[in-house]
Amino acid sequence: MTTSLQQAADRLFMLMTRLRQLSPTTPPPQAAQLSPSFMAIIDFVATSPHCGVKEIARGLKLSTPTVSVSVRQLEEAGFLERQPHPRDKRAVQIFLTPKGQTLYEQSHAFRRQTFERLLSGLTPEERETLLSLLEKALDKTDAHTHSHNGDNS
Repeated sequence: MTTSLQQAADRLFMLMTRLRQLSPTTPPPQAAQLSPSFMAIIDFVATSPHCGVKEIARGLKLSTPTVSVSVRQLEEAGFLERQPHPRDKRAVQIFLTPKGQTLYEQSHAFRRQTFERLLSGLTPEERETLLSLLEKALDKTDAHTHSHNGDNS
């Protein structure tokens, strides 16, 4: 079975569409009311506390002004809070509030349940193969992206 790169890309696109439509048995958390970019910021802050707007923008590959506006909106909604940096009085650090932490935990559990449902139809060996190949593809894409952007990190 020979599949061209274009055919494989089209097939992957369709699979990703089906993945997004896969729903778990529990209802989605409050996160369903937030945009994917807001949830990405909440996820980033949850895994990188003490970060600033520039770090979020760099990590999510978004513009700093876009992230700044989004952080302000999430702060106004009670999900994030800014605190002064302990050593640099000009800088602020961003943290999840208890409301933001609860949302993150609910969202994470919701996504985990969805992925567990997806993976439950595979044997342990098939799961390992799927995940290893996906990691390999992502690693090669990251390396290619960094080499073309002059990023040596």
